[in-house]
Amino acid sequence: MGKAKYILLDCDNTLVQSERVAFEACAELTNEVLEKHGLSDRYTASQLLHDFVGFNFRGMLKGLQQKHNFTMEDAELEDFVEQELGRVTMKLSQKAVECPGVTTELNKLKEQGYPMSVVSTSAKSRVVASIEKAKLDHFFPNEHVYSAATSLDPPSSKPDPAVYLYACKQLGVKPEECVTVEDSKSGATAAMRANIPCIAYVGIYGIEEGDEKMEEMAHLLKTETKCKAVMYRWEQFQDCLKQVEEQM
Repeated sequence: MGKAKYILLDCDNTLVQSERVAFEACAELTNEVLEKHGLSDRYTASQLLHDFVGFNFRGMLKGLQQKHNFTMEDAELEDFVEQELGRVTMKLSQKAVECPGVTTELNKLKEQGYPMSVVSTSAKSRVVASIEKAKLDHFFPNEHVYSAATSLDPPSSKPDPAVYLYACKQLGVKPEECVTVEDSKSGATAAMRANIPCIAYVGIYGIEEGDEKMEEMAHLLKTETKCKAVMYRWEQFQDCLKQVEEQM
């Protein structure tokens, strides 16, 4: 075990290939919201993923209201958030798979004595469904799965660093003593704001959108959110971790 006292891991599209699966359900519900408010705009899963990657559904609905100039009452918003959770959780429990190479690298961390935790924007039930379906749940005790949507009162969403600060407090470590892995600008921004060294995982973009998008995200996460290292494949994690720990 090196200098890092805790490895904090994002879930969606970092540990588990879940974003596109989740956004299939989100797009269906988003279009119901737009139709209810008399708007002709409609989203595909890809369009919604492009505009709102890294946001939970509550944050997404708030962004939609700003973008399309309509207003939802709090009760209506919460009703759609509840519906979304059920639909997405069901899809993930059926279709989620790990990002390539994750199990091998988590086994190495476990053997090296690094404690690990999941710190996600998504609701906890969704995260648990994802890691269970991907057979990663044995690495993460239930009490060490933290959710900005579920663990916090009031709920939050990355890029707000609140969920990271909460997780560190619960785990009894200082943010700067941890290392995290994020795939999105919002997640990496949350880590930066919490003063947690971050490794950018961009391999998922290569899998889902191609090399050009992967390189674009590598540049963005390295420059705009000050990620300490960029990981194109999970097989590179040990080298990236060593690189970050040398700067701690």
